[in-house]
Amino acid sequence: MKKPTLLIVFLTVFIDVVGFSIIFPLFPAMLDYYLKLDGKESLIGSLVAWLDQFAGGDTNAVATLFGGVVGSLYGFLQFVFAPIWGAYSDRHGRRPTLIFTLGGIVLANLIWVFAGSFALLVLGRALGGIMAGNISTASAVAADITTGKNRASGMIIIGVALGLGFILGPAIGGFAFSWQLVEQGEATAGLALHPFSGPAIIALAIAGVNWLLVIFLLSESLPPEKREQQPAKRGFNPFAQLKRINLPGVAHTNLMYFAYWCAFSSVEFTITFFATETLGFKPIDIAWMFVFIGMSLIFFQGGVARQLIKRMGERRTALAGVCCTLPGFLIIGNATSIGMLYGGLLLMTAGSGMTMPSLNSLVSRYTPGDRQGLSLGVFRSLGSLSRAIGPIMGGLLYWKFDSSMPYWVGAAFLVVPFFMALGLPPVPDHDEVNSEQ
Repeated sequence: MKKPTLLIVFLTVFIDVVGFSIIFPLFPAMLDYYLKLDGKESLIGSLVAWLDQFAGGDTNAVATLFGGVVGSLYGFLQFVFAPIWGAYSDRHGRRPTLIFTLGGIVLANLIWVFAGSFALLVLGRALGGIMAGNISTASAVAADITTGKNRASGMIIIGVALGLGFILGPAIGGFAFSWQLVEQGEATAGLALHPFSGPAIIALAIAGVNWLLVIFLLSESLPPEKREQQPAKRGFNPFAQLKRINLPGVAHTNLMYFAYWCAFSSVEFTITFFATETLGFKPIDIAWMFVFIGMSLIFFQGGVARQLIKRMGERRTALAGVCCTLPGFLIIGNATSIGMLYGGLLLMTAGSGMTMPSLNSLVSRYTPGDRQGLSLGVFRSLGSLSRAIGPIMGGLLYWKFDSSMPYWVGAAFLVVPFFMALGLPPVPDHDEVNSEQ
């Protein structure tokens, strides 16, 4: 394996997740800022009016749902475009695909730097979501340069990048917000700096460095003779794309991944509100909580999962992960003390740390080398769709029913991936995987 290549894969996935999550702690302030700047008759004014009517005038619910809707835009567009970029890279190569999409992410962050209106913010987020579908291509690079039996090691790198991105993304956004390039009272509408330009500039710098690394250091991992020779059937429906890879185990693993991430992202989105309301957590307590979540994910994905997969295989490790996650959800939803909450979080992160790299490795090992991009693209797109659906569902359950409801529903929903894991077929060996690159 080429370490520089794996480093670039790591950075690409990490930056995609940071781009998705860096904005999370800014949503409440963004809601107030853009609503005041653009006015009630603007795009954001219409959105807030609709959310206010839906939430029955609950201002906390409006802020939560606003974050869910804006955040889901990024995830939904990743869902649509991940298989498209993956299939494109199968036919034209990984390197040109990454150069183009990372350039698009740089442009998206540049738009955010000067997003002096909510419409420009949405434009930047939309472009970022489209281009962040390249996570499928980065995953395919990792698959190209690892053998079938060692595939889990490459996919664990993806999992660690995801974990770090979800820790550092919100942290960067929260800390960088104090870097005010323009005071709110002096900000102007249109193409101009704004109070959130600090986090945007940091995101722009990180994306720019990654883009340059790909241009100057990344070698092509899929030579022309190993590329897909059949003309790609283009389309914007990842479920239709899934039919193109009608291989034993692929569809099963994809749907298991989708079900698991829907439940997980629903719970993850509401933990902040639950800890604040039930246990009186302050912002610093929430920050440390997410540090604990992220570090636990890295420990279980980077260490425990690797050893378990070697000893038990991906299918049994994924099953064990689901079995850990389910009681974790229930303990969190019924937590009456900080110790109980952290105990549930430990089980939840242990389960995720075992499940995610196992499913990553499985869907790649079920797929021949010339269709890695498409297969992993569909896989990543379903994860993005679940991250778009989960927060909205979790928010609705939390505000419409009870603070414990997302955790009970999430635990019940995990029964689906549990039984799907029992039915996964044996893993084949594909000679097309190039182990020498």
